Amino acid sequence: MSKELRQHIEEIIPLTDKDFSYILSHFTEKKLKKHQYLIQIGDKVAHTYWVSNGLLKATYTDEKEKEHIIQFAMENWWITDYQAYFTQTKAILNVDCLEATELLCLSYENREKLCKELHKMEHFFRRKANNGFIALQKRMLSFMTNSSETRYDLLLKQYPTLFQRVSKSIIAAYLGVSRETLSRFNK
Repeated sequence: MSKELRQHIEEIIPLTDKDFSYILSHFTEKKLKKHQYLIQIGDKVAHTYWVSNGLLKATYTDEKEKEHIIQFAMENWWITDYQAYFTQTKAILNVDCLEATELLCLSYENREKLCKELHKMEHFFRRKANNGFIALQKRMLSFMTNSSETRYDLLLKQYPTLFQRVSKSIIAAYLGVSRETLSRFNK
């Protein structure tokens, strides 16, 4: 797990062995089973999570009890309820495992400590956040400007393995279409 995390961080910043050993000391490991919740609505969110192995989804349930998929997280991705994590408040999202999952957990306090003590980690997290903002903006614009079939094609092109790992119902929910509509896109 640690080798993969180091490679992930070094995609953005160089690390010495000493740097990485210090960084890793701020993480804890967590393993969850398929269908197990990592975060549930109302939980205090103390950690952000880096996915070493597995697949998760973050969902929001509206006042009509409709579940909206906000994000997936697979290997080398980060996930949490960001609003709750950064404001140290209660979760408004559920995050659950679509597969058995192995995670490295970083508390808010340890993240802040790493950023203060190792400015290269502050740079790393800023770049990760910027990339997340860009991805979110692209997804929002895609919902506003593309047909559901175009959104399907873009998702398939960008994350082809996702389609082998989750049900068509989950893909349909992520795209905001019915399962029947999704069936028409399968070529």
